[in-house]
Amino acid sequence: MHVLYLNPFDGGSHRACAEGWRSASRHSLEIVGLPAYKWKWRMRHASVTMARAVSQREKPSRPDVIFCTDMLNLPEFLGLAPPRIAQLPTVIYFHENQLTYPIRPPHQRDLHYAYTNLISAISANRVLFNSNFHLREFTDAAEAWLNRMPDYQHLEIIDEIRQKAAVIPPGIRSLDVSKFSDDRDSPSDHSQLRILWVSRWEFDKAPETFFAALRLLKQNSVNFSLSVLGESYRSVPACFDEARRALADHIAHWGYLPSRADYDRVLCESDVVVSTAQHEFFGIGILEAVAAGCFPLVPRRLAYVETLPDEPRFFYDGTVGELTEKLAALANLRSQGKSLWPLDEARILTDAFRWESIARRLDDEITTVVRDGAAK
Repeated sequence: MHVLYLNPFDGGSHRACAEGWRSASRHSLEIVGLPAYKWKWRMRHASVTMARAVSQREKPSRPDVIFCTDMLNLPEFLGLAPPRIAQLPTVIYFHENQLTYPIRPPHQRDLHYAYTNLISAISANRVLFNSNFHLREFTDAAEAWLNRMPDYQHLEIIDEIRQKAAVIPPGIRSLDVSKFSDDRDSPSDHSQLRILWVSRWEFDKAPETFFAALRLLKQNSVNFSLSVLGESYRSVPACFDEARRALADHIAHWGYLPSRADYDRVLCESDVVVSTAQHEFFGIGILEAVAAGCFPLVPRRLAYVETLPDEPRFFYDGTVGELTEKLAALANLRSQGKSLWPLDEARILTDAFRWESIARRLDDEITTVVRDGAAK
């Protein structure tokens, strides 16, 4: 089948998902993307820009289905697209949503973008979310929001969205760890606990909690090294610069790595990946690190409780104190020459999230949507 994939914010995890699916799909994916720049403007103009783009394609063959992300105003697009496109069945994939995505105070949420998400979900034949947590949070928040409206609340649409929704996580890359020197299974030559951060450098990832725990480790003379990856933007929390100075003698790597090979190498040379996030709809970075062999240590909340097994060793209560205690315990294992966990366990844990598996699930969804559309 021919899938017309509309990706208004074609960068970061959005691009990785599109390319990952295409690389493993049994269908043919035609990706129409726009640069990952100025997301608000992308959400406003993408319907016009993409409707014109698909009408002027060099190969105007008729696709079987439209697949788009939450950054597209789907009903606007369908109203502007040529009839041969507008009549196709549609699937929308929610990487995030603008109703519950965290905003930094004192900014106020622009609910026009949230309503774009809502009416796009209403108009699609199928609505996919990257986690059950995300599906529940969005629909519950939308229901509460509509309940506050003065009239014409249309609360029935929330149940309609729930009925046609499904959860399919994004895939992760299959990392060939054999390319890198890795000694987690025999750590006696490295008594230092190698700690990894892969999250964005933003307030919703609660980096101050992470760095506070590391300062306590340093005060207690715990032997550790630190690699801080992840993307940073114009507004970086002050705790990053403060931590870079305070932990200078522990830093192995600091900063974003655009090279996949370099990024993978740091993952493979780390022992434990830590999250302190207050917001996470899925967490691709954490799972990719786990696939590379890192032991996960994450707060018991958000999407983590469904992407990781329900085992106490992987979770902490979200506080600086317990995070520090658990990192110190892992450092103690490392100092004794013990492995934190078998690499085989890490690979088994992440097998279900590799693109080879996820692409089959997405392909099956597409087949069902097209079949159901043809039956009407």
